Amino acid sequence: MSDTAFRPIEWISASQTDVGTVRSVNEDSFHVNQQSGLWVVADGMGGHEVGDVASTKIIEALERVPNIECLSDYIDAVEDALLAVNQEIIEYADIMLDHGTMGSTLAALVIRGRVGVAIWVGDSRVYRFRNGRLTQLSRDHSQVQEMLRMGLISAEEAVNHPQSNVITRAIGGEQDLYIDLDVFSTQMGDTFLICSDGLYNAVEDEELIQCLSERDLEGCALDMLEISLAHQASDNVTLIVVRGVPEKF
Repeated sequence: MSDTAFRPIEWISASQTDVGTVRSVNEDSFHVNQQSGLWVVADGMGGHEVGDVASTKIIEALERVPNIECLSDYIDAVEDALLAVNQEIIEYADIMLDHGTMGSTLAALVIRGRVGVAIWVGDSRVYRFRNGRLTQLSRDHSQVQEMLRMGLISAEEAVNHPQSNVITRAIGGEQDLYIDLDVFSTQMGDTFLICSDGLYNAVEDEELIQCLSERDLEGCALDMLEISLAHQASDNVTLIVVRGVPEKF
C-alpha cells in the first residue's frame, strides 16, 4: 500500500459568487470554515428580494455551530441548527411577509480526515471529482428528478424540462424539514464541488471536468464562474471547490 494511503490530508478550498446575467439581486450565500471542515452553499428563493434573507439566516445559523471534534456529534449539531433555522424562517415569513413564503436550498460538505458527509435540501448540489470522473453525490429534491426517478421522462428530456426550476423541498418551505445526507470515504486528490443551480444549469459537465482538472484551485473556481457568465447564466451563481492535498509538516 502506498504512503499516500496514510499521509494526513489538508483540505483547501476556493469560492466564487456572482449575481449572474439576469437577476438584479444575489440571493445566494455561502460559508467556508476549513477549521471545522465545513463548506456550504445556500440558494435563497421567495421573490421580493427576500431569498437573500433566508439564505443569510441559514449561513448565520451554521456559523454558530461549535467545532465539535466527534464527527457524528458535529453532524447532529449541524442538523439541529438547520431544523431551528427552518422554524425561524417560517416565523419570519409569517410576520414580515404576512404569512407569505420564503426559503432556501442547501448543499453542504463536511470532511474530517478521510470521511466526508454531503448534506442537502433542494437542488443545490455536491459533486466529487476523482480520477477524471465527476459524480453527483447529492440527489436533487425537484419535480424533474421525481419524474425521472419514476420513469416518466428520460434523462435527455430532463435537461431542458419546463419544470426544471420546481423544487420539492426547501429550508423554510414546511414545518417538517427532511434533510438528506450521504457518508463516504475521501482520498488524497479528491476535488469536491458545492454549487447552486445557477452554475450547473449554465455549464456542461465536460466543462466542469476540464476546470476541476486544473492544478490551481483559485483559477479553477474563477474559470467555472466565467464560463457560466459567458453562457448567460440566468440565475445567481455560487460555487465552492474543495481539494485534498498532502498536509504540510
